[in-house]
Amino acid sequence: MNKEALFQARTNPDFLKYLEEARVNSMKAEDIGLMYETLDSMLVLDLDEENINKLYEQILKTSFANVEKILNKHEKLNLEGDNLLYVRALYEHAIEKWSYDNFDGAKELVFVLANIIEDEALEKALNILIIFLASKIQLDDFYDTRVDLEADVEDEKYGYFIMNFRFNNQDFLNENKDILEQEYKNLKHLLGN
Repeated sequence: MNKEALFQARTNPDFLKYLEEARVNSMKAEDIGLMYETLDSMLVLDLDEENINKLYEQILKTSFANVEKILNKHEKLNLEGDNLLYVRALYEHAIEKWSYDNFDGAKELVFVLANIIEDEALEKALNILIIFLASKIQLDDFYDTRVDLEADVEDEKYGYFIMNFRFNNQDFLNENKDILEQEYKNLKHLLGN
């Protein structure tokens, strides 16, 4: 979207009314897809921060509640449909914690995610994050020195996640398996079994 189109969208009362109705209705219906669609539009247009935060809070509440229902059925989350958006929400929450240097909170959430998803590639990427969180590297330093920002995302479903690093994922996991094993021991109580 160019600057002119952004300005038009930001100042179009009909579009802003539609967006606000979508925000309210999606929150009432707990429609994760519509909530994210609305959130993404509001972020691009740089709209009211308070409404954005309320919508994001509802996304998190809805995601946590639905993930709990799925786990209570002893199922794992695949990266399809609403499940992908639930995983996205928890992942983004973990990254947000990391951005505030809440390394332990971020690590716990990433650990839980790594153990409740059914996707080997994302699980490996999450385990890499656990190792870096254990070292308490700041998020900006991590992005600047470890993430391959030039790499193409191999599958659209991975677009929400950090998947590409400046090293071979499997080699890194092999070299740091002792750290990862220790973190798994320290965090296994979070899985409740």
